Amino acid sequence: MAKAPKPKNVRSNTTDSVVKVSKALSYLLRHGAEKRGLKLLPGGFLFLDDILQLQDFHSVTVDEIKHVVETNDKNRFTLETDLESGKLRIKANQGHSIKVEDLELQPITDATKYPIVVHGTYVRPYKQIEKEGLKPMGRMHIHFAPGEPGHHEVISGMRNSCTVLIYLNLQKAMQDGIEFFLSPNKVILSPGNIDKVIPPAYFDKVINRKTGDKLLQDGVPLNIEKEGLESQSSIVTAEDIANEFDKKNRRKKN
Repeated sequence: MAKAPKPKNVRSNTTDSVVKVSKALSYLLRHGAEKRGLKLLPGGFLFLDDILQLQDFHSVTVDEIKHVVETNDKNRFTLETDLESGKLRIKANQGHSIKVEDLELQPITDATKYPIVVHGTYVRPYKQIEKEGLKPMGRMHIHFAPGEPGHHEVISGMRNSCTVLIYLNLQKAMQDGIEFFLSPNKVILSPGNIDKVIPPAYFDKVINRKTGDKLLQDGVPLNIEKEGLESQSSIVTAEDIANEFDKKNRRKKN
């Protein structure tokens, strides 16, 4: 008697589908609307009916879009009913590389409300950031989180995998005329100064999360051994020791 085929992993397939739709929406709403022949409405919205007519979304349903919005752990999207037309419309809450009229950003006027403002990055790009400062890198704003990774108020604003944390002196930057805004999903945004840069002079401190080393203090780089910054290979873990021990045993047996 032939064995019945094993059921497919529905949960895995569903997860893959959600991620795929989320990425497609992020690109369309943040960067690619005009390339797809669509014009963003004030606030950065697009009507869902128009999105579902696109080739990338031809097999996507309204319910799937709703599920993506409701389950997105970064709260990247806002989905609402347009009061005039009664149609559903959606927008990305932040991260645009194209100019958006009337993007619903709340100006930050009191720096004391945000005692910890952090930009997450990685070792390699930090080398340039240390010299030149933070830049939007093709987007409209530089992104910060209102707290450290893992804090309950940090929904979005940095990747959890970031290895270098740049702590901003928000008070000092605002006193010098740099503007900051809060997005609907609690990301702190700034266009930078007149040159679209936030210079290192406004960095309170910079920490390497892997080593715990402080790389910068009050805008001044510290003389940390470069091995700790360039690579984590100098850090010996218990796993490294165990692997080396196994290698030696295999050599003896051979």
